[in-house]
Amino acid sequence: MRHRYRHLDPELLRSLLAGLELQRLFNQLVLASGGDIEEAMEWMRYLQKEGYIDEAVDLEAFFDALEEQQLVGRDDDGNLGLTGRGERTIRRGAFEEVFSGLRKGGPGYHPVRAEGEGVERLPETRPWRFGDEVHAIDSVRSLANTLKRTHGDLELAREDLEVYETEHLTSCATVVAIDVSHSMILYGEDRITPAKTVALALTELITTKYPKDHLSVILFGDRAERVALSDLPYIEAGPFHTNTREALQMARGLLARRRQPNKQFFLITDGKPSALTEGGQVYKNPFGLDMKIVNKTLEEADLCRRQRIVVTTFMIATDPLLTEFVEKLTRINRGRAYFASPYDLGEFIFADYIKNRRRRLR
Repeated sequence: MRHRYRHLDPELLRSLLAGLELQRLFNQLVLASGGDIEEAMEWMRYLQKEGYIDEAVDLEAFFDALEEQQLVGRDDDGNLGLTGRGERTIRRGAFEEVFSGLRKGGPGYHPVRAEGEGVERLPETRPWRFGDEVHAIDSVRSLANTLKRTHGDLELAREDLEVYETEHLTSCATVVAIDVSHSMILYGEDRITPAKTVALALTELITTKYPKDHLSVILFGDRAERVALSDLPYIEAGPFHTNTREALQMARGLLARRRQPNKQFFLITDGKPSALTEGGQVYKNPFGLDMKIVNKTLEEADLCRRQRIVVTTFMIATDPLLTEFVEKLTRINRGRAYFASPYDLGEFIFADYIKNRRRRLR
């Protein structure tokens, strides 16, 4: 049985339709419907019937264009689905949506600039020091310094040399774990769609700008499972408990196999840990904070710390008990925690991701 939650935020709807961005609206509905193209199309027809989309807009022509552009296609049974090109369009759309809302220099964004050899050359320069690479010398500024010092004679001296500063961009291995328990679609708010949107945008960022980085995605409910990046548009929340410990265990195993110097784990959740796996069986307790589950989960966070895996928790809840649990997990791991609405996730996650991948390990 498929458990879905259907709620179209009026403000989001108005912003999507303000410029009649049919493609963006279609992308959003595809994510909300778990990748069901025909359901997304029916939603658009319904919105037009209700007056949200101008009746002069030819939706059927728009749908035909999606097929012509090979963004959607039909299988052998005639059912519509996203093509590979369509999935890439969804990722690019998520990337543009998330980044369009980011504030320059938002929370947690502190790029580390360091002198010496790096990946990206900066326009700023500094005096040359013994050991600097010859190719890093700024010849124009160095010659200008010589002419200024000698009043026109070309007698280059060591003190005239300037080299470009570089920015260290250390490669990073990242695991994003998305809570797919039932609470992600309860309480009058769709939390799973924004979580998917952020994961899709991260995928696009890493594959295009940081190709040497690694990204894995884990879903966790009663159990944790790794999913392919191409599966992201189709994931849905279900009638599950929250097995945070198993998500941490799986992430730790995945990151242990990576050679990148920086390793981090993003945990997107809105609920308390309410399950754990022991001896192949899942122990569940949805009532309150079960100390057996809590302690096992905190032990796993400590193991992550010992393996130098930074855990960053994005908590979509403000309940005092849950806040206290997350703060304790954060102290034990020496990680970070943010408490935000689903629609702030993009800003926090991207700022934190970029910050951590630039961190130099000593």
